[in-house]
Amino acid sequence: MGSEFKMVWLLAMISAIAMSASPMLMLIGSIIGAQLASNAQLATLPIALMVVGTALGVLPASRGMARFGRKKTFLAFTGLGITATLLAGQALALGSFTLFCASSAVLGIANAAMHQIRFAAMECVPLEKGPTAASIIMCAGIVAAFLGPEMALWGQHLDSVPFRGSFWLGMVGFFTAGLLLLFYVPAERFGQEHHGQARPLREMLSNPSLILAMASGTVAFVVMSFVMTATPISMHIHNGYSMEDTKWVIQSHIAAMFLPSLLTAWLFKAFSIRGLMIAGLGCYGLTIVIGLSDATVMGFWGQLVMLGIGWNFLFVAGTALLPMSYEGGEQHKAQALNDTAIFSSQAIASLSAGLAVSLLSWESILLLCLLPIAAMIGALAWNRKQL
Repeated sequence: MGSEFKMVWLLAMISAIAMSASPMLMLIGSIIGAQLASNAQLATLPIALMVVGTALGVLPASRGMARFGRKKTFLAFTGLGITATLLAGQALALGSFTLFCASSAVLGIANAAMHQIRFAAMECVPLEKGPTAASIIMCAGIVAAFLGPEMALWGQHLDSVPFRGSFWLGMVGFFTAGLLLLFYVPAERFGQEHHGQARPLREMLSNPSLILAMASGTVAFVVMSFVMTATPISMHIHNGYSMEDTKWVIQSHIAAMFLPSLLTAWLFKAFSIRGLMIAGLGCYGLTIVIGLSDATVMGFWGQLVMLGIGWNFLFVAGTALLPMSYEGGEQHKAQALNDTAIFSSQAIASLSAGLAVSLLSWESILLLCLLPIAAMIGALAWNRKQL
């Protein structure tokens, strides 16, 4: 890869370090919630509020980038990440579930900007190389997948308050990402592409390709978040599996979310965008089948790995299709619309998971995932265009 990918690799490093706080919270957020909350049904609320924060942060992040540029906005939201991790540590010291939930929401807001690193990377290279740039950013998630849960355990006993040190390590991660951002030079064409006049929202949404791109990303996150959010509670609290086993399953899941990105170029040639979406739905189907038949540690591992692969196929395919579905001058509007749809739906799924895991069986939780899968099949049927 040429020098045009230099900024892409820098952004990948930033993403890997900054986003490690998310898998850390995914592992220990519901466990901490179960210890601090007065009601067991609220145990997954911190994770859900992180997703809610991400949904709420999409528009401010997008508008900030349009007005002040990528770099300044990334730096500002990195500062929010530092604030969030410090608040979380203080919440644990005080034993305050309310403050811990608030810190999780602030962390989600910080993540909203970090998720847009994939768009910044795609802008650094020619359009035809955009999927490759996006896949490099996705691969950074492999590092975050292992770093985040390890940070959770490394910091568990750093302080007399369990897991407070984990959030201190998360703060160091955001600070390091901020330092690396000082070397980031945004692509010039980002600012130039916004001079065109965007069409009205209704007219943009009349394009089946835009709907399909949004549906692919939304279904990817809804199913993944619904199942993944409930997994630590189901494994560690309901089934009595150890924290080590639970950590391994979550790490494997997050690694499976990003490892296929190493083969992105080959996957698009072999499957096409539409084929990759169908393959993703197939992986989600296997997740349900495994979960219905095997409740052992290896069963959880198998279903969470297939869940991660399915998420990757659907999300990467949707991300690749998005730039093909809008006209010049609509980049900011389309990206904001896409991410708002994705993370708002994910927030609903995460909030629902806490209630579902306390009221329903694991099998029922998996069967509920058939609803968004059916919606995605409908979106594919509506858009018959060759992709």
